[in-house]
Amino acid sequence: MIAAASLCAACGSKTDTRARQPRATTAKFVVGVRNPWFPLAAGTTFVYTGEKDGHAGRDVVLVTGATKTIRGVRCTAVDDRLYLRGRLEERTTDWYAQDGAGNVWYFGEATAELNRAGHVTSREGSWLAGVQGAQPGILMPAHPTVGQSFRQEYYKGQAEDHFAVVSVSASVVVSYTASAHALLTKEWTPLEPGVLDHKLYIRGIGLAKEETIKGGDERWELSDVLHR
Repeated sequence: MIAAASLCAACGSKTDTRARQPRATTAKFVVGVRNPWFPLAAGTTFVYTGEKDGHAGRDVVLVTGATKTIRGVRCTAVDDRLYLRGRLEERTTDWYAQDGAGNVWYFGEATAELNRAGHVTSREGSWLAGVQGAQPGILMPAHPTVGQSFRQEYYKGQAEDHFAVVSVSASVVVSYTASAHALLTKEWTPLEPGVLDHKLYIRGIGLAKEETIKGGDERWELSDVLHR
């Protein structure tokens, strides 16, 4: 559990932007995503266990071998399936790409919420860079430093997440692994001004833990990593 007292600097929902937001139109992209804080090797499955809104669940994230060309950039497709109370509640495909400097960009997502019969009830939050004014954003900088802040995505009124780097030497313990040198970020969106999340990444693995610390009830911890 993250000690709130040690993270008081991260408790606000706003931060100064100390890193200038790059433009995807001027970046040169490479094949694959190899940023050590967010590596996406095809065939890797990340399994997270936790809860959302009081319900126990499991989140299974598969880095597929599929790609999608978005605005001329070949993006890696990642399949995300959220199970609550043993039932598939949401399925999402996210698209990421890495530029030559090592920054990981987020180019869009196709998400669907499902009812008990498996029928789609909502696609809210879906977006694709270049469609209806949507723009890609930085998901992970090449060299995270405290105080950096970036917009992760932009589709007006639907997807406007931001994040800031809080620490590069945080401690995290989950069932799969542990580290005393984790990357801690805080995330927020102007669409939900009362909500604040923390995420912890481990170099060479990726996301290890995420938790809503204000305005919600959601927590996920890495419990397994599978390779095929």
